[in-house]
Amino acid sequence: MRVTIKLPRLGMQMEEATIVRFCVAPGESFHEGDPLYEIETEKVESVIEATADGVMVEHLVTEGDDVEVGAPICSVDTT
Repeated sequence: MRVTIKLPRLGMQMEEATIVRFCVAPGESFHEGDPLYEIETEKVESVIEATADGVMVEHLVTEGDDVEVGAPICSVDTT
């Protein structure tokens, strides 16, 4: 099933974050708990982990982009 991963709110004050790096390229598989992408906010850098096994379909933003909470980041196919 294709799923769109959105930028989560990691703190009450968080409104946006910068996408630092994607850890999984399109076409690559990943497992639950694997890092999908890294973000940076004014206060912290965080690694966003996969919540299920799957395959990265596409990146919907570019590394270095500032994105708002809830914005689509990538599309994955879960197994």
